[in-house]
Amino acid sequence: MTDQASTPPRKRRPRYRGTHPRRFEEKYKERDAARYPEEHTKILLSGKTPAGSHVPVLVAEVLEALAPKPGDVAVDATLGFGGHASALLRRVLPGGRLLGMDVDPVELPKAAARLEALAKELGAADAVRTVKRNYAGLRKLLDAEGLARGADIVLADLGVSSMQLDDPSRGFSWKHDAPLDLRMNPGRGQPAAMLLQRLTTEEIEDFLRRYGDEPEAERIAAALRETIEARRGESPIHLLSTSDVAAAVELAYQGRADRLASEAKKSSLQRTFQAIRILVNDELTALDAFLRDLPHCLAPGGRAAILAFHSGEDRRVKKAFQAGVESGLYARVSKDVVRASAEEKRLNPRSSPAKLRWALRAG
Repeated sequence: MTDQASTPPRKRRPRYRGTHPRRFEEKYKERDAARYPEEHTKILLSGKTPAGSHVPVLVAEVLEALAPKPGDVAVDATLGFGGHASALLRRVLPGGRLLGMDVDPVELPKAAARLEALAKELGAADAVRTVKRNYAGLRKLLDAEGLARGADIVLADLGVSSMQLDDPSRGFSWKHDAPLDLRMNPGRGQPAAMLLQRLTTEEIEDFLRRYGDEPEAERIAAALRETIEARRGESPIHLLSTSDVAAAVELAYQGRADRLASEAKKSSLQRTFQAIRILVNDELTALDAFLRDLPHCLAPGGRAAILAFHSGEDRRVKKAFQAGVESGLYARVSKDVVRASAEEKRLNPRSSPAKLRWALRAG
């Protein structure tokens, strides 16, 4: 006789209204590509990114720039989902190894598991090591790993991952009403809502211009500050949400209902969230430290490639590479920025702003 008490209850699938799931937690098929490969492929072919995953951008162009070969030591300094890292790992084996870095404690273990499984499948189970660390600390990490000579390949993708954008609990997108967080590492620093609470209108306007090149910075900053002030008497104080930021951008375009205004408003939303994210994570300080150490993290003849997603990042990369050539640290750098093809932009719209630059270490 079967002991029913010892049989675990059957877990029911998430329920949702209508014929298609809309909320992140309801998209269980998209988030399980191994079990539902057809659903995953269908979404990719429609030009969208399946929930909980990430489609790496400019993969062929990155591989061409880095020219990985068997025996190389490769570093993916911003591991994310691990798409670029998987492509590198396949090319540095046999004999090579991959070191992956990321600050996100939520996504890093998942990426590590995927890469370790791939390494085992390729017959090199010990070829992958992943570390929870900001890429600004790459030089110290290489020393600790016995790689003071430097790596043969270093890649950094400066964009936010689709997993972070799609998960409402991370507060990275206006598409979901959630607490305004935007921290790459939720266990470190303050959420965006708490940080904005202390800033003046002028300070908000300033970082929107510097980190987002936002033309409506003055109006958006005023609307955010007005919302913050209106809630000061509440107990407890109701901190800003993603919807509050979206409403501030909406207010900046009040009275403009034409198609051009609609497109401009969407761009302002993207730039505003980008600027807040850069501020919260102090991203440009980390980038400056990484670029300063990068030549010393490459072995003679080693190659570096960096994917930037906004003009402030790209300007820093371009200037650092040019300065490296002038000082003799780099033998050669890319003359022009490499962009996604029209076909890639169609299949993966999130690749549209990507800008790739590469550098070759002297020696």
